[in-house]
Amino acid sequence: MPQMMPLNWLILFSFFSFIMILFNMINYYHTHNKFYPLPPFKMIIKSTSWKW
Repeated sequence: MPQMMPLNWLILFSFFSFIMILFNMINYYHTHNKFYPLPPFKMIIKSTSWKW
């Protein structure tokens, strides 16, 4: 996106934090699943979980 060069770091940081918040919410609701159990998706989340 060349038209957004002054805000490039801000957009990347906001997208990264938003994706990490979504990933943490999905990971939390699938490790404490009492609503909708989805075993393949839970296995994918557990196998690709971040170590930090």
